[in-house]
Amino acid sequence: MRITVDLAKCQDHGQCVYSAPTVFALDAEGKLAFRTATDGDRYRSEDLDESLRDDVEEAADACPLQAIMVED
Repeated sequence: MRITVDLAKCQDHGQCVYSAPTVFALDAEGKLAFRTATDGDRYRSEDLDESLRDDVEEAADACPLQAIMVED
């Protein structure tokens, strides 16, 4: 399982951090921490442990802009 975040849609509301804090985090400026890990409009994670699926799917559902996609 991986996640893809559309960084053009994401406005750093941080709801994902509450649902899946082991996957999402905010930096000192209140921006999603992995923004610096990409130079495009999308962030795609490495393979995530299947045990995180419920939290990641909850984070995707909680995103007010629906910027998070869960991929198998």
